[in-house]
Amino acid sequence: METKTVYIKGMNCMGCVSSIKNVLEKLPGVENAEVSLEDACVTIRYDAASIGADQFKQAIDKAGFEAII
Repeated sequence: METKTVYIKGMNCMGCVSSIKNVLEKLPGVENAEVSLEDACVTIRYDAASIGADQFKQAIDKAGFEAII
């Protein structure tokens, strides 16, 4: 398992945090996602053989936020 931190623009409440966590944890290969509203980022634990940063960015962007990889 690997860990990656992705910074996110557009989060402003705990609903945003929940949305990002849910969308990322549904992706195959993602073990968990810890979202910090205060730090405007998410730390993702994942299987690098199954998924990578491009898929994280696409999922976050599709949810209505801006991922900064």
